[in-house]
Amino acid sequence: MSFALPNCVTQANALGIEKQGALALVKSSQVDCSALHDFDSSVLAVLLVWRRQLQERNQALVVLNSPEKLRVLASVYGVTDLLGLQ
Repeated sequence: MSFALPNCVTQANALGIEKQGALALVKSSQVDCSALHDFDSSVLAVLLVWRRQLQERNQALVVLNSPEKLRVLASVYGVTDLLGLQ
C-alpha cells in the first residue's frame, strides 16, 4: 500500500507531511500523488528526503500518479531523474 500525498503540500505543512510519510514508508516505498493539486517546491524537498531515507535501507522511492505540474517543477530544479519522474 502506498502513502498518499494530500491535496496540498507547501512550506506551511511540508514538515508534518514528511514525518507522516517517513513512518508510512517503513512499510512501502510507494508515494501516490494522485490527490496532489496545490503545492510548491517544498514537495520536492519532501520527496528527496524520503528518497534518501529509503536509499539508506537499500530501497527505491516509487512516485505514482505524478501530476504534470510536479514533473515540470522537478525538471526546473533538475531532480526529475532522482525522483524517477518522466
